Amino acid sequence: MKETERIARQAESDCQAVFKRFEAVEAACTGRVLDAFEARRVEARHFAPSTGYGYGDIGRDTLEALAADIFRAPAALLRPQISSGTHALALCLFGLLLPGEELLSVTGKPYDTLTEVIGLNGEPGSLKELGVSYRQVELGPEGALDIPGVIKSIRAETRVVFLQRSRGYALRSAVLPRDMAPLIQAVKQIRPDIYIMVDNCYGAFVSEDEPSFYGADAVAGSLIKNLGGGLAPTGGYIAGSQEAIDRIAARLTAPGLGREVGSYEGSYRPFYQGLFMAPHTVCQALMVAAFTARMAELVGLKVSPAFDAPRGDIIQALILDEPARVIAYCRGLQSGSPVDSHLFPEPWDMPGYEDQVIMAAGAFVQGASIELSCDAPMRPPYALYQQGGLTWASGRRAVIRAFAALGA
Repeated sequence: MKETERIARQAESDCQAVFKRFEAVEAACTGRVLDAFEARRVEARHFAPSTGYGYGDIGRDTLEALAADIFRAPAALLRPQISSGTHALALCLFGLLLPGEELLSVTGKPYDTLTEVIGLNGEPGSLKELGVSYRQVELGPEGALDIPGVIKSIRAETRVVFLQRSRGYALRSAVLPRDMAPLIQAVKQIRPDIYIMVDNCYGAFVSEDEPSFYGADAVAGSLIKNLGGGLAPTGGYIAGSQEAIDRIAARLTAPGLGREVGSYEGSYRPFYQGLFMAPHTVCQALMVAAFTARMAELVGLKVSPAFDAPRGDIIQALILDEPARVIAYCRGLQSGSPVDSHLFPEPWDMPGYEDQVIMAAGAFVQGASIELSCDAPMRPPYALYQQGGLTWASGRRAVIRAFAALGA
């Protein structure tokens, strides 16, 4: 353990310039959030719950106005009723696509849970069952978007061009919003009717910009990831163009009802406070990620991204090569968690995933990826994906435990 502590001190020292970069992004994003709170005149009355249909729910409507302002988008949905990031993405896809139309993914194969929404294996209730076709364009060298390849692949039936910002369970770099801008512009020049949709899970507030700044029609994610700041107990968000949000809202509730209904009997305070805290919480998570990467580099492990590389999400990948090492790291991280620290993670058949998955997560909110957690599909090269960290101090402590469990 003494050697692990020595490596941790070296890693922390090496990360100081990187930490300052994260703090500059935090300051810029906090300013944007506070500008929105000021413009919308947030008051204590907005935290009050609602019941029934939720007509005239000022707490809900103001939350969505804040989300639109923060993403510099004409409209947004931010709802407790959206149960996960996958649910938010599915709402977008079912709202924007009609039978006979096509979904074109331009960042390769999407994250595991979305493949079942698409229906790649013929799942019931999927887009495929409804007559929506699917194709994908792979990323170019070093994870760059293949803009000429995308333009060449667009057909008459293509209606949604989909980008996944985060790496998911892939050893590629996250796509930065500014790198999406040329592709969005190129697609809109030849086909203004195409919807550009971005899976923004793990990405909000990692950089000063968001995909919606460059014209993305729908940017979606979970509130138990970045945007909820570690305080939102559930929910998801979608921000984008008025036309896209109107179509998606009709899928969320019903045509003719759209955004006008939807109540929440719990207090809206955690959602407002979570939005306020989110830039700081994301900064803490990024500090934990960079520290983890540097510790891994110092003990000779392969990582993605490097500790000082540009980041487009909060995920840190470690390549551990052996299933036993994956399990050991997860158990070490779990032992440093504030909740369920006495439990031992095991691989299991998790719904929506092709392989067994192991997850370490001692979280206050079940499944909250903005809280420190790690998970891995049990398949070669046995890469582990770590994310989150509500505070730098607690994250540092847990990561040291994880490396000690590896024998570092």
